[in-house]
Amino acid sequence: MSGIFSSFKITASALTAQRLRMDILSNNIANAETTRTENGGPYQRQQVFFVAKQAETDLGQSLLKNMKRKITTRPGQGVEVSAIITDDSPGNRVYDPNHPDADEDGFVTYPNVNVVTEMTDMLSATRSYEANVTVFNALKGMAAKAIELGQK
Repeated sequence: MSGIFSSFKITASALTAQRLRMDILSNNIANAETTRTENGGPYQRQQVFFVAKQAETDLGQSLLKNMKRKITTRPGQGVEVSAIITDDSPGNRVYDPNHPDADEDGFVTYPNVNVVTEMTDMLSATRSYEANVTVFNALKGMAAKAIELGQK
C-alpha cells in the first residue's frame, strides 16, 4: 500500500506546484498595467521554474532490480518549484506626456507582461492541474477498491 501513498504524494506535489504557477501568472496579469511599484519602476513579469524531486529512499531501486530491469536513474518523487525568477527584459515605452509616471521625454514604461502569453501559460497550468486532479481521483478509486477487496 506504500506505493499508492507515494503516488498520492507525487500528485499532490504537482498540484501544489501548478497552483503556485497559477498564482504567479494571475499576479502578472493583474499587474499588466502597473507603471509604478515600491521599487519605483514598472512591474516586472515573474516566472516559475520546476525541477523533478528525486527519490528519498532506494525502495524504488530495489523493486526495479527485483523485477530484473536495467536501472539507469532513480525513480522521481514528484515536482517542486526551484525558483521564481523576475524577468528583467524591458517593458513597452508609450508616449503619454500627461501620465503621472511619464519621464522627461513624455514616455511611460509599462510592464513587460504580455497578457496573451500569460493567458496561454495559465491555460497550460490549468490543464496540468486538471490532469493531476484526474490522477488523484483515479488513485482514490484504486485505494477504495483495494480496501473493498480486503474486506471480502
